[in-house]
Amino acid sequence: MLTGASGTLGSNFLRLIEGRDDVRVLALLRQDSRAIVGGPHVEVARPATFDRPGIEELLREFRPTSLVHCAATGMEFPKTAWFDLIRFNVDLTVSLCECAAALPGCHFVYVGTGLAYRPQGRPLTEDDALDTQHPYGASKAAADLLVRSAAAEFDVPLTVLRPFGFTGLGDDRRRLFATLLRAAEAGQPVALSPGTQVRDHCSARDIAAAILMALEARQTGGGVARVYNLGSGRLDTLKELVTGVLAELGLDMDLRFGALPFSRFEPMHLVADATRARTELGWRPRENLAHAVWQLGRSSFPNLSLTEPQEWI
Repeated sequence: MLTGASGTLGSNFLRLIEGRDDVRVLALLRQDSRAIVGGPHVEVARPATFDRPGIEELLREFRPTSLVHCAATGMEFPKTAWFDLIRFNVDLTVSLCECAAALPGCHFVYVGTGLAYRPQGRPLTEDDALDTQHPYGASKAAADLLVRSAAAEFDVPLTVLRPFGFTGLGDDRRRLFATLLRAAEAGQPVALSPGTQVRDHCSARDIAAAILMALEARQTGGGVARVYNLGSGRLDTLKELVTGVLAELGLDMDLRFGALPFSRFEPMHLVADATRARTELGWRPRENLAHAVWQLGRSSFPNLSLTEPQEWI
């Protein structure tokens, strides 16, 4: 069972398993979510978000061996109201974990975020404290703590994935790279923060691959969660990251760094130490970030003339 199938990570995950005969997916979509293209082994259901009895009935009928929870809210504009953010990112997550606990052996995979950590000014490890006032990060940190406690209490096999920044196919709404491509298509300047914050970005396809690897390295016993950071580990400033990607795409844009202040509660250093994912899952970033942005541009902003970058790192 997969939540968030119409989002960036969920849609990339469905692309990865397309054509595989050994996987069946029941995709839970919000009632207002856009349609998905999932192939013959993907079923779709649209229960009301907090319809617990309806979701339990779907679980009883489908009997998933794994429940992958990708759905979240709060990182796009306009921003979700604070308490609605908590209801969706915390309450729904805990409710789904409880549903998974009712199915013996069901592997719960929770997709968290690197924004949950307390800033340390260095690459972050899975053992660093979860502690932030960033609204989205705090909501995901709360859910992260609660599902790990629930998994220990009720013996639920649990994997927690904490991706840092990512983009690619499907990321076409109001986040950073879609905003840049939209402005390039319209020939408009872009007002940005100073860009001195250090940021870690990967391709969404790579993060989706980590979800699949976590499922294939399936946990059969509960109690102790496996937790993995997902990121490139690169120490680029946001300005270096953006200008580097745009240069590879052949885009000459009017980027006005410093025209906006830093966002409130924004960490100045957000980089993953992904050693554990590399050693235990065999995961590492493979796709060149600029190529992921090129794919996004080709699919969602077809009027742009873009140079195709090298695909693999």
